[in-house]
Amino acid sequence: MRPLALRPPATRHSRTVRQRAAADAALLLVAAAFAVPLVWLLLASADPDAGLGVRAPAHPTTENFSAVLTDDITFTPMLNSLLLCGGATLLTVVCATLAAYPLSRYRSRFSRPYLLGILFTTCLPLTAVMVPVYALYVRVDLIDTLYGTALFLAAAQLPFAVWLMKNFMDSVPAILEEAAWTDGASRLQALVRVILPLMGPGIAVVTIYSFIMMWGNFFVPFMLLLSPDQLPASVSIFTFFGNYEQVAYGQLAAFSILYSTPVVLLYALIARRLGGGFALGGAVKG
Repeated sequence: MRPLALRPPATRHSRTVRQRAAADAALLLVAAAFAVPLVWLLLASADPDAGLGVRAPAHPTTENFSAVLTDDITFTPMLNSLLLCGGATLLTVVCATLAAYPLSRYRSRFSRPYLLGILFTTCLPLTAVMVPVYALYVRVDLIDTLYGTALFLAAAQLPFAVWLMKNFMDSVPAILEEAAWTDGASRLQALVRVILPLMGPGIAVVTIYSFIMMWGNFFVPFMLLLSPDQLPASVSIFTFFGNYEQVAYGQLAAFSILYSTPVVLLYALIARRLGGGFALGGAVKG
């Protein structure tokens, strides 16, 4: 029986080099696909004659920013976005905390079906429920109201927020809560004074993530808000698209930078939390 011939080390090395080169080329291609729109955004915001092409401005200027920094174009829509997304985020975090507590602390045969039902609701597209929601809002007179739109945004974001909040709450040892009960605290007091302070980073992650998802939502406020003075920035951005394919690309790029700045700052905060998680160092002592 003839022994199997071993592949020369040089052949294996060259094959590994080719695979790494192919992987690096694919990653560079993906990075370029994301980088080119960002480069266009930065260059077009300083170009008074900006178009769809990526080019350096011949005479860089801040006229595009000066043109969009008005009450009607930027400040009022930004304020509407803060009120809408801030109120919806607050409602989402409170409801997610109250829903995650029994799911995390109690074991029931209905817990798993309930969690699976929550997971199923996260898969439903908003377009599938928007028609009945619109009809309901017209009937109960919630159409064209910021608080009604915030209520629906919170309901749409709540399932995923419950999942996140439950995972963070599972990391808090139940023995700490039991010790608070021994000292005479009620369940609500133990939740507010013991559990929530320990899972503060988790609450921050849920809050920032929910706010970011709502900040970029266009479809819901576009359908439920009718008055121009109540539209958030995610909808008012379409004012830069005129008739007959006339688009103010420079002003659109400048407004996009202003609109995305709060999200970029919040994402910088949430990235560190998601990367490191949170620890309960010293909370439980033997």
